Amino acid sequence: MKIAIEIIIASIVATSTMTLFSYMISVLTGKLFKEPVLLQFIFLVFGLQFTPKIKVIASWLLHYAIGLFFVLGYYLPVWLEWDWYNITLTSGLIFGVIIGTVGMLGWKIMFTLSKEKPPTDLEGYYLQLFIAHVIFGISTFLVHAILT
Repeated sequence: MKIAIEIIIASIVATSTMTLFSYMISVLTGKLFKEPVLLQFIFLVFGLQFTPKIKVIASWLLHYAIGLFFVLGYYLPVWLEWDWYNITLTSGLIFGVIIGTVGMLGWKIMFTLSKEKPPTDLEGYYLQLFIAHVIFGISTFLVHAILT
């Protein structure tokens, strides 16, 4: 039960930290790098019809659900009791690099499949997204370090 609570807290903290970074970079560059807003764009492009309020809620819920999914992946070796695996700053960095790559590929696939391109600098978005996921990985480790 303790690990489940830690996973939930880690996913909320890591997703929030990553999102705060993306919003900060959006403000500093004047470019749209906000994942929940870009998810709303994807909903529209793929014909998912929601009311404006539901679209906003759905994009945030999906964003945090993906964060939970990623954190579950980070903790999977703990559940499987792999003796060689330790949750460390290094594993958090490696985790961030892996999910950063997965995140960039996922967004690239979504943007490639869509007929319209989002109103943003895609190369800049992918770079900040990668860094945001490294921050996500470090944040996940830090939650573990604080709670254990």
